[in-house]
Amino acid sequence: MNAIYSTLVVTATVCLFGTLPVAADNAAIVTSLMKKNLPNYPGKEGLMISVEYGPGGSDPIHKHDADAFVYVLEGSIVMQVKGGKEATLSPGETFYEGPSDIHLISRNASTSKQAKFIVVLLKNKDAPVVMPVE
Repeated sequence: MNAIYSTLVVTATVCLFGTLPVAADNAAIVTSLMKKNLPNYPGKEGLMISVEYGPGGSDPIHKHDADAFVYVLEGSIVMQVKGGKEATLSPGETFYEGPSDIHLISRNASTSKQAKFIVVLLKNKDAPVVMPVE
């Protein structure tokens, strides 16, 4: 991915979601698919996004302060939350991350193929989607 394209992806992602912990050289492409208030759960909203990692792509350590449900569409991804086991997921497999979980590993398992997955987040209305953790 060239530097100009990477910068545009990061800029578009930040415009959609606020500050996201992505680096320009291996930026995840994040696309908002749906955002919906949840009237039966006052103050809560559902957000569905797709995430694409290029070959070798990853995200730094972060958290969501949301219930996050992941479904892999293409390629393989490696996920791990603090205190949990590292899991390599293929198409059709799922992963869950709770509101207090710290996401230690989130990366493409391949250095030659892209990976794509869907994330459904149940979160506080207008709360940030991603928060960096040091």
